[in-house]
Amino acid sequence: MNERAIRVLEFDKIREMLIHYTGSTLGRIRAGELMPATTLEEADLLQLQAEDATRRIDRKGSLSFGGIADIGESLVRLEHGGCLTAPELLRIGSILTATQRVKQYGTTGTRGEEAPQDSLTEQFELLETLPELCREINRCILSEEEIADDASAGLRSVRRKIKTANDKIHERMASILAQASQQGLLQDTLITQRDGRYCLPYKSEYKNQVSGMIHDQSASGSTSFIEPMEVVKLNNELRELAIAEQEEIQKVLAALSEMIAPQVPELRYNGQCLAELDLIFARAMFGRSIRGNRPVFTDNRTIRIIQGRHPLIPDKQVVPIDIALGVDPSMIVITGPNTGGKTVTLKTVGLFTIMAQAGLPIPAKSGTEMGFFREVYADIGDEQSIEQSLSTFSSHMTNTVRILEEAEEDSLVLFDELGAGTDPTEGAALATAILTHLHRYDIRTIATTHYAELKLFALRTEGVMNACCEFDVESLRPTYRLLMGIPGKSNAFAISQKLGLSVTIIEEAEALIGESDKNFEDVITDLEGKRRAMEEELTKAREDRRAAEAMRAEWEKKMSEIAAKREDILRKAREEARDTLEEAKAYADESIRRVRKLESHVSSADLENERRKTREKIGALEERMSEPRQQAPKPAKQHKATDFRIGDTVMVMSMNLKGTIHSLPNANGECFVTMGILQSKVHISDLAKVEEPGEDAKKGGVKLSAESKSLTIHPEINLVGLRVDEALAELDKYLDDAYLAHLPKVTVIHGRGTGALRTAVHEHCRRQKHVKGITVSPNYGSTEVEFK
Repeated sequence: MNERAIRVLEFDKIREMLIHYTGSTLGRIRAGELMPATTLEEADLLQLQAEDATRRIDRKGSLSFGGIADIGESLVRLEHGGCLTAPELLRIGSILTATQRVKQYGTTGTRGEEAPQDSLTEQFELLETLPELCREINRCILSEEEIADDASAGLRSVRRKIKTANDKIHERMASILAQASQQGLLQDTLITQRDGRYCLPYKSEYKNQVSGMIHDQSASGSTSFIEPMEVVKLNNELRELAIAEQEEIQKVLAALSEMIAPQVPELRYNGQCLAELDLIFARAMFGRSIRGNRPVFTDNRTIRIIQGRHPLIPDKQVVPIDIALGVDPSMIVITGPNTGGKTVTLKTVGLFTIMAQAGLPIPAKSGTEMGFFREVYADIGDEQSIEQSLSTFSSHMTNTVRILEEAEEDSLVLFDELGAGTDPTEGAALATAILTHLHRYDIRTIATTHYAELKLFALRTEGVMNACCEFDVESLRPTYRLLMGIPGKSNAFAISQKLGLSVTIIEEAEALIGESDKNFEDVITDLEGKRRAMEEELTKAREDRRAAEAMRAEWEKKMSEIAAKREDILRKAREEARDTLEEAKAYADESIRRVRKLESHVSSADLENERRKTREKIGALEERMSEPRQQAPKPAKQHKATDFRIGDTVMVMSMNLKGTIHSLPNANGECFVTMGILQSKVHISDLAKVEEPGEDAKKGGVKLSAESKSLTIHPEINLVGLRVDEALAELDKYLDDAYLAHLPKVTVIHGRGTGALRTAVHEHCRRQKHVKGITVSPNYGSTEVEFK
């Protein structure tokens, strides 16, 4: 990507913002040198890495890359057999500590489990923590100026001797200090050092009376720092021990350097990988700060930005734009007044392209598509050069020539005020020719202009589209909204009149404009009016759709509640039916037990009376169970308000509930309906009148019941083998069912036997009111019973 586009589109400012989110020196260097990827695959991987880093931050929080220093030069020295200093070793130890922290973050989940796999997993797993080397460095080196006593046995021994020598010197110097102080020879009662040797501050007038070596003198000359002869030997021994200490320290540093040397490749990879991860997480944090999203890359050089916001404009000021550039149109001509947002649109498209290919999330809605371009060329801004004697037009044309020479099919070209700065007629002609040349080679291009000729060029040329930045003439302020498909107006006359220019002057100016130009401006005005009307209709349609969706949701909720109520009613009905059957069965069983118990002690009339009570009880229960359920009627016609009266029984169709009219319908056709404890206002179109069943309906119900029984009752019953009481109970129920089924006659098989069962059957049949008569068969084995 050419540096001019990087600078003109202000990607260098984006890099400065990105640097603030890095945590290491190497990360800051990489962020400051960030450039777009050279292949589509590489750009897509960079975006995926930033997206995966964002997910990790959302799950585990941010990752610190502090303590990662540049150790490149130190590693080169190790490769050549050099010995590292304590600060260099500390930096290597710091990188190893950071490596352990970063790898722990990347390979484990929030609860210590293995982290989910993503595009960053391999980089985290390949980090070499080298824990033994890290511990050894931290054990031996405490700071840049301090080596631990336990770094080696030799160093520990030398430092123990140094401590002993210091104690001896201090003991001897304290004695000399006390004696000299009593004699008044000292300037101050303290022990000091000069050039690493212990001295006492004597008054200069007594220096010849002291046996020792003079090492220094105060600026005023009143104090001489003298090393007493008695401690010269001890000081010499201490100096020798200090030299020995440095030798031991050097041995420790050499041993550590030798230990690190075989791990140079791993350390170099760690440094590079940590710097790369630092940049990846910085891109993710930057994306979060601008509310960015990962764009979808296309391989056909298509751009479709949805609600794109320029990242360098504050949120409270930026106006999102929608723009599409691709196969149709492959070129866009943007027109409109100055300060209307044309240049911002150009920069937004160009900057988004560079940011996307550099792996940075872009501040646009999800679903935004960005084509891949190997080069972005931008001619934006006034680059007049006094030093090179170039005017504004010459400067722009010099850049345009370079663009036309270098631009290829996979380039994106951006022109701001193409052809401006010279004679309008010639400038418009040049601009048209330049755009025609780029369009001929199918190079994606966006250009801004004030020339009407370019508006006509866009209208007449296939694959070229007009666009404009909206301007509010009433407030004299641009709205910064980009409108696709509509050429813009300069609004010079309207703006001038609003600012107070004489109407006469404006009318004279309008008279100087050709008729064709006026007609063209009128067409633009008409298009603008139609666009506004369409936008209003679209807004209203969206609002209506939202309202319809809300009503649908409310309706579905009501239907769900109704279904739940219906299921509850059915459940209760089933439970009631089951309870009724259980009650009937229990009563019948109890009656049979009573009859059997009293059979030998009571008369036949009493037994018949008990059976009659049982039949009546079971009949009442059966009638309760067989009450027809009122079904929700379907309205055969649309009712009028006059069809309803207070007290009418109706069915509320939407709720499948029966209710009573509580008030007459109003002018809107709405009335109150009482449904149990619920009272609701319902439109008459949702009501159906319910007719209460009369005598005919009830008879019809009986007839239906009888018909259903006739299909199941057999014309004869076999009582052979039953005891008298059992046979009579069976016979009694059979005769009732046969009569209800409207059978004219039935046959009772009782056998010949002793005749006791035949006699009981005959007596029982004669007592039945619905029996007309009986006929005994010739063989006395059966009896034919005829009903009335």
